[in-house]
Amino acid sequence: MSFGFGKEFRITVFGESHGACVGAVVEGCPAGVPLEEGDIQRELDRRRPGGRLASSRGEADRARLLSGTLGGRTNGGPIAMLVENQDVDSSWYEENRHLPRPGHSDFPAFVKYGGMNDYRGGGFFSGRMTAPLVMGGAVAKRLLSLSGVKVIGHIVQIGGARLREEVGDQEIEAAAKEGAICADRGTSREFEGEIERAAKEGDSIGGVVECRVLNLPIGIGEPFFDSVEALIAHGVFSIPGVKGVEFGAGFGIAALRGSEANDSFVVRGGKVATETNRSGGVLGGLTTGMPLIFRVAIKPTPSIRKAQRTVDLRAGKESALTIGGRHDPCIAVRAVPVVEAVAAVCIADLMIRDGKIPRKVGEQGGN
Repeated sequence: MSFGFGKEFRITVFGESHGACVGAVVEGCPAGVPLEEGDIQRELDRRRPGGRLASSRGEADRARLLSGTLGGRTNGGPIAMLVENQDVDSSWYEENRHLPRPGHSDFPAFVKYGGMNDYRGGGFFSGRMTAPLVMGGAVAKRLLSLSGVKVIGHIVQIGGARLREEVGDQEIEAAAKEGAICADRGTSREFEGEIERAAKEGDSIGGVVECRVLNLPIGIGEPFFDSVEALIAHGVFSIPGVKGVEFGAGFGIAALRGSEANDSFVVRGGKVATETNRSGGVLGGLTTGMPLIFRVAIKPTPSIRKAQRTVDLRAGKESALTIGGRHDPCIAVRAVPVVEAVAAVCIADLMIRDGKIPRKVGEQGGN
């Protein structure tokens, strides 16, 4: 098993969907970083269930900061955080524990753990485990903010509907504050309509999250295997439901010639920059100083009301299954702060390794 991620800045997640709680422990955060429960809560509130586009599971997701701070600043020790699972209903899972849900980890987990896995809501395979990722990411975001680094994201595709025009960084930040799922308001309404139609039909729909990391220094990344792309891809693929990651022009770059794909170097404001950003702010696994841009494909929620085929693991016979419980019609919507969180954890780790973030910061760090 591997529930920890990162080297210098490391996050470990724990808990299960229908257990007592889910949480995270962050190690390696420098001492002196301003951090309070409110910093964690703001990020959790963006991810929490509820509302017409999300699961009706009524979790308050109240952040508890258990250790690692003193007087509103990090003290250099492990930062332990958790939220309690309060609105748990395991009855459907108890009744159908031997009927693996299509699209879920139920069957391979049953085989791997000899039937001892927590089948209630998927256990630690559940999307509920994205709450610990967001908590760890909140710490990383707070740390990165001291260096002026921002991590922002929004939805650029729901089903076959796509954002058709480029939007600015300020528009994405404003949309997040207003609760819009896409920085373009017209497109956001179109996306919401797609989600609502899928839900009315007892189905679900997938989407694409775009994430941008702004104001990065040049040269962040540790080739060969911990390049900035490699580390982010590793972290992002750990998010339940992720099926694809692309940077910059992504798969579309395969249709271009080198003369079209290359980003020409120019001087802007006395600094070297690139005229375009098809590379997504990364060359040779290192940041270029341009915005780091990547997109994440999220599959449709596998738990749907429509009848599906499965196998009764006790009888060894095929069976029909209609999934009950409370589920999001589109998990991509709540995945935006999760993708941001994982990106922040990766960048914080790489910046500490590169010496861009000191071991102690702030007024009480001894500097």
